[in-house]
Amino acid sequence: MQRARTTVMPDFAQGIDSIRRAALLASLRQCGMFATLPAESLEAVAVGCSLRRLDRGETLFREGDKAEGFFILRTGAVSVFRVTPDGREQIICVFRPPESFAEASLATFETYPANAVALESTQLIVVHRNEFRDLIRRNPDLSLHMLGVMSQHLRHLVQEIQQLKGHAVDERLAEWLLRQSPGTGGKGPSVVELAVSKRVLAGQIGTTSETLSRLFARLSKQGILKVVGRKVTILDHAALRAVRAAGGGRR
Repeated sequence: MQRARTTVMPDFAQGIDSIRRAALLASLRQCGMFATLPAESLEAVAVGCSLRRLDRGETLFREGDKAEGFFILRTGAVSVFRVTPDGREQIICVFRPPESFAEASLATFETYPANAVALESTQLIVVHRNEFRDLIRRNPDLSLHMLGVMSQHLRHLVQEIQQLKGHAVDERLAEWLLRQSPGTGGKGPSVVELAVSKRVLAGQIGTTSETLSRLFARLSKQGILKVVGRKVTILDHAALRAVRAAGGGRR
């Protein structure tokens, strides 16, 4: 007796493909690089894209890997970092939806100049290098979009470097916490839920996990913060702003 074959109806399969394509186009549209592109140009971009899923802790690329393209986050978070000569991870940036990253590989790098790892379960769009470069050659307006986005990323990195360069670690932590704090006007405690681990946060502000732990302990002892797991409660906004302005060690 022959087993009955399961046949996928063409119309149903096409419907699934149509839904996936619509979701891909919607994700591309959310990205600042493509937000104002005409529909036909966005469709052309989508042709050269694929989807990828990463588990928490999974590596997307390593420094020196051949560049396959750039990436747009749909869900999750990715940390881009370099490893210092003494073995520390220096975090360049943590990216979240709908941000894009690694665009410079299209024009200036044959290999990735840093490492990227998923901080949580992540889904992203891969915009493949060769296909996108061909599209740019045919569509000069897209080049202008790319230049704008890459300029924004450069400006962000310059700001991060300036923030790290002339400020003590306690100032940098205070600045980071105040930026994340809900708008309470400083009239009462506010809670900052750390979206990343303390190790990743330490890398973002240019220090070690041990130094960050000691700083949290000192600010807690001073009654400025209360830290429980990944929940940081700012108890005294005025005191934290004073740390930002002058450095907790110099107050």
